[in-house]
Amino acid sequence: MKTLRLVLGDQLCRTISALRDIDHTRDIVFMAEVHNETTYVRHHKQKLVLVLSAMRHFAESLRAEGIRMDYVQFDDNDNSGSFTGELGRALSRHHVDRIVVTQPGEWRVWKMMQTWGGVLDTPVEFREDDRFLCSQTEFADWAKRSKSLRMEYFYRHMRRKTGWLMIGDKPQGGSWNYDAENRKKLPRNFPIPPGRRFVPDVTTGDVMTLVRQRFADHFGELESFGWAVTREDALEALHHFVTNLLPQFGDYQDAMQAGKDFLFHAVLSPYINIGLLIPREVCEAALVAYQQGSAPLSAVEGFVRQIMGWREFVRGVYWMKMPDYAQTNFLNAKRPLPDFYWTGETDMKCLREVIEATRRHAYAHHIQRLMITGNFALLTGVAPAQVEEWYLSVYADAFEWVELPNTHGMALHADGGVLGSKPYAASGAYIDRMSDYCAGCTYDPKIKFGIKACPFNYLYWYFLIVNEARLKPNPRMALPYRLLARMAAEQRQQITKQAEQFLDRLESRYL
Repeated sequence: MKTLRLVLGDQLCRTISALRDIDHTRDIVFMAEVHNETTYVRHHKQKLVLVLSAMRHFAESLRAEGIRMDYVQFDDNDNSGSFTGELGRALSRHHVDRIVVTQPGEWRVWKMMQTWGGVLDTPVEFREDDRFLCSQTEFADWAKRSKSLRMEYFYRHMRRKTGWLMIGDKPQGGSWNYDAENRKKLPRNFPIPPGRRFVPDVTTGDVMTLVRQRFADHFGELESFGWAVTREDALEALHHFVTNLLPQFGDYQDAMQAGKDFLFHAVLSPYINIGLLIPREVCEAALVAYQQGSAPLSAVEGFVRQIMGWREFVRGVYWMKMPDYAQTNFLNAKRPLPDFYWTGETDMKCLREVIEATRRHAYAHHIQRLMITGNFALLTGVAPAQVEEWYLSVYADAFEWVELPNTHGMALHADGGVLGSKPYAASGAYIDRMSDYCAGCTYDPKIKFGIKACPFNYLYWYFLIVNEARLKPNPRMALPYRLLARMAAEQRQQITKQAEQFLDRLESRYL
């Protein structure tokens, strides 16, 4: 049986299920760079270069293996700009008996694929994406058995399943997680080993030229591009992290420092999400470091939890709850996204630092996303769809299956508590504690009211006031609402007045 095997841009893995039983003598692997995928949101220029260059390198590696390739580049003549159109053209070039494809990561692509059997008049075989540690079926079964849909319980299930960091049925070291040890502020002048970056090769240079020409108006810079675009380089980045950064990753994984864009973070998520690295091998590399005594338990557990816990959990929630999940808006947030999310032009130093770093690298670590840009959007009531489009656009690792639950549920609490048990709202004190952003800022995190007050301070209490009916019944919000109840009426009025004045001018260029 002659087969056309489709590989998507986030499936750049030789062991992907669509390629597993390939017949080198008969089958054809089909890949296409299409307009619809590069523009359904205005992707960061570096994200476009990463994916398109990695696709071209992956195709070349398959050719070197003797596999017959049909590869459509973005600027090829007659490129229709869509997967469906390009599959139709490929079928006219090749007389095949069927199409084989691994299930996509995003709902919109899966919905499109459901039409192919009829539209293309060719049988389509969909295969499970088994790069993940937990299948959709297993997650759904776990969710049915569980009293509560919480990541912590899922994570424990996965620890027991894999045996990772376990002694029998008990967690290594006696605790399931070591978050309490992983919240240290980075000391001044603390030495940080450089992250592993890569010089663009000829193929990547060609893609950079394409992106400059075709996507000049997209967000982001290209000058600092240093992402791995091959499996070999991604493996080198993994080795560099485990050897040089993992030992102190746990201590400072929540820390933020101006001008230090990567700190001790792995920065491997783009490679995992497009298939250059496999989740299992990434976790196992960290586990080996622990077994050899070169990385502490708190660091390794925190790192493994991000992949085996959060990454797998949000994927399970996404596929279990879509498509209705994306439409929920528990807090009735409707305000438009401030323009400075794109320009970085704001007097709030923490926001400026994170947005400018995002422009430089298409990257910010999880606390910067959750507690700076996400926290501000939560406190100011920005419409979830607009925040989600921004995150999906600006980060190299952003694909909807992982971006949407993290933004919609974790950052914005728009799902009403499906993903997280409470809103992750915080005042300026948290930012001051975990970063050096407040030094030299126009605003002071220690001032509660007035022209010099950090906006996060009064916005935090205003957020509690306007959402009291929705949030006060939540047991995990009991403490802040007890504090709010003790607040004098005059102080509440002062908070409300200043917050509403701030929100009225939120569309201004500077804040």
